[in-house]
Amino acid sequence: MTKTVNHWIGGKTVEGASGNWGPVTDPATGAVTTRVALASAEEVDAAVAAAKAAYATWGTSSLAQRTAVLFAYRALLDAHRDEIAALITAEHGKVHSDALGEVARGLEIVELACGITVQLKGELSTQVSSRVDVAAIRQPLGVVAGITPFNFPAMVPMWMFPLAIACGNTFVIKPSEKDPSAANLLAELASQAGLPDGVLNVVHGDKVAVDALLEHPDVAAVSFVGSTPIARYIHTTASANGKRVQALGGAKNHMLVLPDADLDAAADAAVSAAYGSAGERCMAISAVVAVGAVGDELVEKIRERAEKIKIGPGDDPASEMGPLITAAHRDKVASYVTGAAAQGAEVVLDGTGYTVDGYENGHWIGLSLLDKVSTDSDAYRDEIFGPVLCVLRADTYEEGVRLINDSPFGNGTAIFTRDGGAARRFQLEIQAGMVGVNVPIPVPVGYHSFGGWKDSLFGDHHIYGNDGVHFYTRGKVVTTRWPDPSEAPAGVDLGFPRNH
Repeated sequence: MTKTVNHWIGGKTVEGASGNWGPVTDPATGAVTTRVALASAEEVDAAVAAAKAAYATWGTSSLAQRTAVLFAYRALLDAHRDEIAALITAEHGKVHSDALGEVARGLEIVELACGITVQLKGELSTQVSSRVDVAAIRQPLGVVAGITPFNFPAMVPMWMFPLAIACGNTFVIKPSEKDPSAANLLAELASQAGLPDGVLNVVHGDKVAVDALLEHPDVAAVSFVGSTPIARYIHTTASANGKRVQALGGAKNHMLVLPDADLDAAADAAVSAAYGSAGERCMAISAVVAVGAVGDELVEKIRERAEKIKIGPGDDPASEMGPLITAAHRDKVASYVTGAAAQGAEVVLDGTGYTVDGYENGHWIGLSLLDKVSTDSDAYRDEIFGPVLCVLRADTYEEGVRLINDSPFGNGTAIFTRDGGAARRFQLEIQAGMVGVNVPIPVPVGYHSFGGWKDSLFGDHHIYGNDGVHFYTRGKVVTTRWPDPSEAPAGVDLGFPRNH
């Protein structure tokens, strides 16, 4: 029997009323297992109205009240890790260990939000002039919205709403309609933790719901993670409607391997970073740049390791990589591999046509490895978002850096070397927002901020960390002058001597 996923508005489940529904499939079988409500603009209005009503009290609530809820929420999330991960696997397809890792990274931001009392401390300068003090404080924005992608249906929402509500805002999540269930469970657990009704709402939908949020006069800010074309649209549209926007886009992350690198470590890193979570992550390494004569040996080491990866259903403990999210996405990813040779690449591994016995209708694709890829080929220029690794060759460090910096994307990058001086130059010269040194996926810990450069980020603020706190608050500076008590009007005795 098909499950139904409805909205979560005002602290309770609200049945979809638009008459429009979207299918949710099990990527391992290809079967439709769930239908999800697709909101009308009126249903988005209801979610925003619930958030606006809740803001009247939550926005002025004490930090003690907020952190009490967040600590209880953290405990509930910890207790329900497996349940959240199981929902992710069932609708996204990633293996259970990947799904658990996603929940753990989301929990980092909940833990950061638990310490919001420190993050929201203001500043005070006394005696800037005679009897004049200046204080800087930060206040919440109001109702804020998050539009989140399919590839991390729990982690990315948790990168947004815990900090936002800790700062005193109320929140409306519009998760991906491809794997919607995890967001509802996150909201239900927040309610169980004591979060007041309406502070966190989930409204499901497609472009109709997105546009309604972007244009809504009561939404003060929008956070987004997804592809670059949509990030640009979100930023342009929401900004035109007077909203603060952080829109994180796509990526083409490079890993520069210098001739002195530990090639076994580099090959291990390339395989895990390129093929983990089936390559469906914006921090995947999708391009390895081999410098000098190490290319052939490195490619062979990557091939040896890639061929051993076990592909299967995400709920099978033996599986190391699951299927892709949809059949259409699987076919698009495959097209880059089938067209690679004609554009000059050497196809070392071809994962197209891969199937799993007993799951023939699943959205399967194997691991692909393309060597000697040209920078003007489709496989290099586009964000493939699948288990396809491109290897490019560079004669020198300078050529490799120039190649990376010429990319329109600037999300993350990595260098593998034993030379500290080379690594130091790289981290200063490379044009990307996140850099790894012998670390292939340099996703910052929760108390630092996540975000790229160039076409990987639209807006001024990175997500979570200090940038996240600043994004979800506005600064206010208060200048105060009080007369000395000895100057009280005649007839008012405050007990201070008049000659003070």
